Amino acid sequence: MAIRLVSFDALHTILAPRLPIYVQYSQTFAPFVGVLEPESLKSSFKIALKQLQTEKPAYHGHNGAQGWWEEVIKRTAIGAGADSQVVISSLHEIVPRLMARFSSREGYKLFDDSLPVRELKTMSIRTALVSNTDSRMHLVLRDLDVVSYFDPVILSEETGVDKPSPVIFLRACRALNGSHILKPEQCVHVGDELDW
Repeated sequence: MAIRLVSFDALHTILAPRLPIYVQYSQTFAPFVGVLEPESLKSSFKIALKQLQTEKPAYHGHNGAQGWWEEVIKRTAIGAGADSQVVISSLHEIVPRLMARFSSREGYKLFDDSLPVRELKTMSIRTALVSNTDSRMHLVLRDLDVVSYFDPVILSEETGVDKPSPVIFLRACRALNGSHILKPEQCVHVGDELDW
């Protein structure tokens, strides 16, 4: 059976952080909580992210994605050694700055080899984005001028389902505008992780 849809993950597949995430966090934290040790910040971010992904998958709870990320940001700063009271009193400044940064090309860049995605369209193969991200990814794709390459864009915040659940992939198969529903065997997903 011929492949009719290729879906792509976003982060570390189509795009990457412009600078390592912990560096961007450090730059944003510094005016409010001081300079934090880079390795501690890197480790703390990974721990905070994994905890929230386990506790509240698909951005459930914490008042949506912004509240979810606020909790990640808070845990990251405190886990890296920042004073908890200073962090809590500064969140109203830090969170909007990081949310805006990671909604645009300020936070992300395309991989050099991302643009051949458009070549699939010349082969009558549809392309989609299926990612465990929040709705800010729409802004990132627009700012990087690649939104037209992906239809549909299926995000875990909007569907309430995280990969690797088959449900999120089946939604991509069903969401093709004006097309009949594709069978899973007609679809391929490209990402940066082999094991889930």
